[in-house]
Amino acid sequence: MHTSIEQKRTIISPAVLKDQLPLTQLAQQNVDTHRQAILDIMKQKQNKLLVVVGPCSIDNPQSALEYAKLLKKAQEEFKDHLHLVMRVYFEKPRTKLGWKGLINDPHLNDSFHINEGLFAARELLLEINQLGIGCATEFLDVNIPQYMVDLISWSAIGARTCESQIHRECASGLPTPVGFKNRSDGAIEPAINAMLAAARSHHYLAINDQGALAIFQTSGNANSHIILRGGQKPNYSAEDISYTLEQLQKHNCLNKVMIDCSHGNAQNDYRNQMQVVDAVSRYMQKSDHSILGLMLESYIQEGKQTLDQLNYKPGKSVTDACISWSMTYDALAHLHQNVQQNTPLAQKETQYASDTP
Repeated sequence: MHTSIEQKRTIISPAVLKDQLPLTQLAQQNVDTHRQAILDIMKQKQNKLLVVVGPCSIDNPQSALEYAKLLKKAQEEFKDHLHLVMRVYFEKPRTKLGWKGLINDPHLNDSFHINEGLFAARELLLEINQLGIGCATEFLDVNIPQYMVDLISWSAIGARTCESQIHRECASGLPTPVGFKNRSDGAIEPAINAMLAAARSHHYLAINDQGALAIFQTSGNANSHIILRGGQKPNYSAEDISYTLEQLQKHNCLNKVMIDCSHGNAQNDYRNQMQVVDAVSRYMQKSDHSILGLMLESYIQEGKQTLDQLNYKPGKSVTDACISWSMTYDALAHLHQNVQQNTPLAQKETQYASDTP
């Protein structure tokens, strides 16, 4: 009988991986703290801006940890008005072909040692959480959450998978807040439909902690929001945001938007992320608190590099180009100042000053 399968290798079970790299009390406390803080921002219990920031994808755990330490210092500096969560993306969806991420190919050389990739991913998440930083990731394979969702504070479902039934079902059982990106052509309706679907109970197939195929029954996840990431054209203008808010309100969804400063909104030029930050900051000065947060693709070094083992530079993206840490710091400082000026107290003080002879 003809088959295209050349080899089958046994995968480590989630239970065995968790036994080798157990969740520490400190990491658990950090995850709980960040999840609750994000929910409080979503429900307007905190007047902060959520910023999901970090590399396009994790290619080098040591560089990622170095970045996390920089982010930790920024979090301390900007904690009054920004809540920073680090992008720790291990799966890279590809439109055509290319490296699929640290879990799939941890050595970046087409050796595909997936068991090692799972170990490296969970180990890094533990280290980042123990620094006090919350972790954000996009789930592409619906079996991956069983290995690491206990270490994730915020999850995303991407532009290519927001219409996927299995991803909506998976999101319905995640213990984290979830952001759904608009479709890659810019359509927001699939993301809104995904939010509605994820809020409902579902049954679907995935592996359990023992690695056996199981029927998962979920209770639904009402803690979702939309991410505007652009498409054929950017969609972070006041008109785009207003239209999105109208559609969200019509469907009784969370009436807040997150803006992805990269991808279609940056028109595939990483440097344009700074323009998006500036434009969204100006929008926030004129609007109510409808902006939940922003996403930034950022690494230690600016730009990107090809996967050349001989000339590989740690701290520089091997997937989408990123802004440098210095550019990131400037963007965070700008956002922090903007949110500070837009707090109710600051608005009252400004009004009082203008009324004073």
